[in-house]
Amino acid sequence: MRAHDSATAPSPIAVSTDTTPAAQAPAPGVRAGTVQAALGVIAFSLTFPATAWGLEGFGAWSLVAVRSVLAAVIAGGCLLALRVPVPGRRHRAGLAVVAGGVVVGFPLLTTLALETSTTAHAAVVVGLLPLTTAALSALRTGIRPSRTFWTAALAGAGAVLAFTVQQSGGAVSTADLYLLAALLVCAAGYTEGGRLARVMPGWQVIAWALVLCLPLSVPAAAIALSYDTPHLTAHSVAGLLWVAAGSQFLGLVVWYRGMAAIGVPKASQLQLAQPLLTLVWSVLLGEHLTVAAPLTAAAVLVCIAVTQRARS
Repeated sequence: MRAHDSATAPSPIAVSTDTTPAAQAPAPGVRAGTVQAALGVIAFSLTFPATAWGLEGFGAWSLVAVRSVLAAVIAGGCLLALRVPVPGRRHRAGLAVVAGGVVVGFPLLTTLALETSTTAHAAVVVGLLPLTTAALSALRTGIRPSRTFWTAALAGAGAVLAFTVQQSGGAVSTADLYLLAALLVCAAGYTEGGRLARVMPGWQVIAWALVLCLPLSVPAAAIALSYDTPHLTAHSVAGLLWVAAGSQFLGLVVWYRGMAAIGVPKASQLQLAQPLLTLVWSVLLGEHLTVAAPLTAAAVLVCIAVTQRARS
């Protein structure tokens, strides 16, 4: 990871009439971007189980504040070691949106939701994030995905929504309201971060967003810990370390690089796989799943395939 590392999208390729399989294969930059975005999704899929572990020893407010501080220390160390210059003034508003969405808003709202919700339920609600991100991206950038793309995205979101309603008995809980609010702020952060990752290395986007939050996260952590004495266990420490280093920094590094390479709408649809992966981790942690889960999984995987092939 170097200061002059580039996360920009690959250069346009000249139009060719060659229709051989080799000519129709995705460009290396696109393939690499898809892999990076997928790695980000895997990292994010562990966030809810890790948060549930963290809540065994920390309160919601202290867990969120401490994870932000730890992630900022890691990010700031990388920035200092590589002597990365401070971003220009024109990028600071965008970084503030990223910070508010993915550093503060989403972690706090989802952690509050997980105090009363299971990781499996939270995962399927957050499965609506890809559609939310694609919609905000279209409004923000002016890019208009095809009808096929939107049809598949809506179908995937509908499958997730139907699963959520079935699991909750048709009622909307306070946890669901937290999760829905988390969708909006996170989608805004992803959209702005994907845009910034086209003009600056993706890892620097999240690194500077984390550092930007330090004046708030440090006193917040001190205050939260003074009211909420942690009970350190193997689970709570492991959960805290993962959400700080894995979810809050490393996962977002590869995620923003992937979005810069393949575009926000298509990258966001890869996140339809995130609730499915989280359900797997939930089963491994001992949570019970109904038969609706694999049916939803099959429907969502079909939608992922369609959206990845649909042209913008």
